[in-house]
Amino acid sequence: MLTDLVSKLAIPCLEQAGYLGATFLMALESMVVPIPSEAVMPFVGFLVADGRWDLRMAILAASVGSLIGSAISYAMGYYGGRPFVLKVGRYMLLNPHDLEMTERFFGRRQGALAIFISRFTPVVRHLISIPAGTGKMKILPFLTATLLGAALWNTFLLVCGMYLRQRWEVVQQYSHQVDLGVGVLLAAGMALFVIIRWKRAVKVS
Repeated sequence: MLTDLVSKLAIPCLEQAGYLGATFLMALESMVVPIPSEAVMPFVGFLVADGRWDLRMAILAASVGSLIGSAISYAMGYYGGRPFVLKVGRYMLLNPHDLEMTERFFGRRQGALAIFISRFTPVVRHLISIPAGTGKMKILPFLTATLLGAALWNTFLLVCGMYLRQRWEVVQQYSHQVDLGVGVLLAAGMALFVIIRWKRAVKVS
């Protein structure tokens, strides 16, 4: 099941490395490494709900990780530029199309506002620091907006994890239905992707 796969990846790191594990995972999440916060923070919430972690320390550790990862991506864009990011990013499964989409997202809004909103936007949150760096955005507004947005988003996911942990028997009861639903959505998304690509190919030909 999808839930089992996520737990095998996230839980050992969190349990063995403690708060540093959360910082490390969330640093990766804020870079081009495809580790979604939705797969990390709920399990942090589990540890808080079990009384093994302190709530404030958990939020701090995760948010510091988000800040570190975002700062590294910002520096990559600032000092290396887009060609460097694409060259390095291919080793971390960076999708150039996603980067282009993120650049358009950043360009349509004010810098700090774009950074803040992006923390709640799938895909964009992983890459938004890169156009902020290549665009030479001022570092203080960037770090402030990043920290505020990341802290709010991480806290939301953590609280969701705490809520689920308290009702874990219900979650397990319906986990098969959840996995089935996710599988159907993935299949539908793949079919839509193929159809769009096929139509584009027909137009080109």
